[in-house]
Amino acid sequence: METKGFESGLKMIEELTTNAQQIQQQVLEEILIKNAGTEYLSRFLNGHTDKKLFKNNVPIVTYEDIKPYIDRIANGEPSDILLAEPVIEFYISTGTSGGQPKLIPNTAQASKQRAVYNTLYGSVMKKHFGDLEQAGKRMELMFAKTEIETPCGLKARAVSTSVFNERGFRTLFSKICTSPIETILCSDTNQSMYCQLLVGLIQHNEVVAVGSIFATAVLRAIKFLEDNWKELCYNVRTGELSDWITDSGCRNALSFVLKPNSELADSIGNICCCTSWEGIIKKLWPKAKFIRAITTGAMRQYAATLEFYSGGLPLVSMIYASSEALFGINLEPLSKPGDVSYTVLPNMAYFEFLPVKKDGATMSQDQVQNSSTVSHHESMEMKSNNEDIEPVDLVNVRPGQCYELLVTTSAGLYRYKVGDILMVTGFHNNAPQFQFVERQNVVLSIDADKTSEADLLKAVTEAKTLLDPLGLIMTGYTSYGDTSSTPGHYVIFLELKEKQGNNNIKELDPKIMTGCCSRMEESLDYTYRIYRKENAIAALEIRVVKEGTFDALMDYYVSKGASMNQYKVPSCIKSKEAIKILDSRVIGKFFSPTIPI
Repeated sequence: METKGFESGLKMIEELTTNAQQIQQQVLEEILIKNAGTEYLSRFLNGHTDKKLFKNNVPIVTYEDIKPYIDRIANGEPSDILLAEPVIEFYISTGTSGGQPKLIPNTAQASKQRAVYNTLYGSVMKKHFGDLEQAGKRMELMFAKTEIETPCGLKARAVSTSVFNERGFRTLFSKICTSPIETILCSDTNQSMYCQLLVGLIQHNEVVAVGSIFATAVLRAIKFLEDNWKELCYNVRTGELSDWITDSGCRNALSFVLKPNSELADSIGNICCCTSWEGIIKKLWPKAKFIRAITTGAMRQYAATLEFYSGGLPLVSMIYASSEALFGINLEPLSKPGDVSYTVLPNMAYFEFLPVKKDGATMSQDQVQNSSTVSHHESMEMKSNNEDIEPVDLVNVRPGQCYELLVTTSAGLYRYKVGDILMVTGFHNNAPQFQFVERQNVVLSIDADKTSEADLLKAVTEAKTLLDPLGLIMTGYTSYGDTSSTPGHYVIFLELKEKQGNNNIKELDPKIMTGCCSRMEESLDYTYRIYRKENAIAALEIRVVKEGTFDALMDYYVSKGASMNQYKVPSCIKSKEAIKILDSRVIGKFFSPTIPI
């Protein structure tokens, strides 16, 4: 991006956020003028484009409500049953954070919006980190997912895979990133990871940034490097690629960069053979300025582990987007993961916000302490009921309030529930800034209790305070509600690793681990604690799993169709097969010894 483009991008952000209300009105008007005559919208608007009529008549929907229309398009019916513009492909949303895989229509107009979005966030990056293209290359770990063809002949693929196939992308990518496109397009993720790391190590003095889309992919790369560094060093030393790399594209791409280099092999080996891998990223890639990966929302659990490996490099979480729409960007990329707010870009879609009153959010501390007198029935009546609450426009949200995000796009989504719960942290000019709180409906529940993603993260963070002094890193967690016995109970799977040394953790101290169980229960909400006191929920259980378990879990979801780029460890597991994978690797079970106060 030239300097002029960088400055014009920042200017555009200022104009968009200053004129947020007018731009939102214009976006909705353009969507309705274009799509009011579709079969779907004509049921509610009768061809009219009035905003008030739209809000009064068009229902708030989930994917299941519009799935029949999308399925009809995928099966060959004209796209104008749902949207006026031709569908050029479908994005696959993996749904690993709360739903099932979804097909999301993509259009030429939506692709142009994505280009604008990239320009805007690229401008912010250049403002803070300078011209990375001039400074060197980025080691971006990317993995293409095999695309499928729908009955109508249109492709269905992950957003990232679609980008990899765009005209001009391959030429640009080879100039700014270390990974040859052939290694990204390799269908075998192990061969792809190995070759991308190998090229990144060979070009270590050129790397000015390390990253992937999500923090999990970066951590998976570190674990992969930890397991394979000796073999990688052998490849560097001899200039010969391992025989198990059979992908022709990978082998051909590596033949141009892999030359014998004993000095580099010794350097890599001396760094990797250290007792502790603290700061390993900065040690291996000394010119790196930052690590780019999403570390907010469900990814926040990995921030501490990534910081351990980072060597002080800032963790940059820039984008808030999904397969359904582009939402916002982080205007302060040097913010700590827990402080990141995303500024909504009002030109990307028409946004509405459904107020959400969190359970117990208005209760005082005294009420919480005295809640043992509250019966099951009364507790259920305390819960919020959002069914009759009307959504508000983008400029009318209030700081401190939580909202569920709704989007209306030109690509056939109208008042669509994305499933994200956001909290307003402030405004940039007239555009709101949000922190991602959790996914809607991703909860643990045994009875009338409802533990959210955010509640669970808070509980796990409390448990970590007992593990940190022991030199243990939590590299992953997930959970499920075990109702195989009565009463049921929460099961928390933890994967732990020692900061010093690369061996599996030693025998765990039962006193410390049961203390972690108690600490987690004490941090859960008043409803959970009531039901524990009444024995409606049994004691919380921690199951510690051996190292590599969460890699195996990811492999399972990828084998079922998830994109490695888009994969997020589910905070709560529903799949029996996934639970079986976790249970088969348990090395210790611990229960809370006391009922929380």
